[in-house]
Amino acid sequence: MSGFAQSVGEAIVRVFNIDMDKSRAGPVAGSYYFGECKKQGMFYPNEPLSPTAQFYYETLQLPRSFSQWFQITALHYWILSVRMRAMPFKYGRNYQQKLVDRIFRDMELRMAGELGISSNRIIDGYLRDYHTQLLGCVVAYDEGLVTDDITLAAAIWRNIFNGNPNADLRHVEALVGYVRQQLYVLNKMSDREFGFGAFSFVPPDQVVKPLTKAQEDRLREAAKALFAQKTLPSDRSTLSLDE
Repeated sequence: MSGFAQSVGEAIVRVFNIDMDKSRAGPVAGSYYFGECKKQGMFYPNEPLSPTAQFYYETLQLPRSFSQWFQITALHYWILSVRMRAMPFKYGRNYQQKLVDRIFRDMELRMAGELGISSNRIIDGYLRDYHTQLLGCVVAYDEGLVTDDITLAAAIWRNIFNGNPNADLRHVEALVGYVRQQLYVLNKMSDREFGFGAFSFVPPDQVVKPLTKAQEDRLREAAKALFAQKTLPSDRSTLSLDE
């Protein structure tokens, strides 16, 4: 963006007092966080797998299919949605909607392009089915979140491993640990940091160590110092830096 165009944009934000926390949901949730979800289990024919895709298709030995990719994406959507639902309601709901809309728009385009489905009626039917699956995933994972790892493991086994009775329980356990790590990192992040797109998924081969109180305080002060430098109208935010 040119300097002039940026100046005009900043003036519009200032004059019309635009709610940037609401406007930011599009580029952050509908673009950046969507990309974070999509790439975790993404694979391409005749191309090497990314390190995260290797975790799912080689380490966990999951099949490479569109439906499997969707289940992996749905899991990561849910992880982000847990944090989004902890934001002030009107903003968290907006972030969730932008992310869901982008996921399903991308699926629609991929069905027509990559999968070669030419019938809009068939695509709409698949999308409705996947939307129902997503709702079921959210309910199942939520139950695991508020109960225990056994319940979460059962939900992951049913959805990610398709209820395969021959699934290696060590693989299920590894994915439960992966999910808990992401939730821990998100829990330590303030609304404003998350709302500005500061989160990225911890790679499956990395281990998150619990923070001490002193470390948490230092990270919080560093975040406040960083946002204190954001003085443009488009950087406005009422989201908390403390929770």
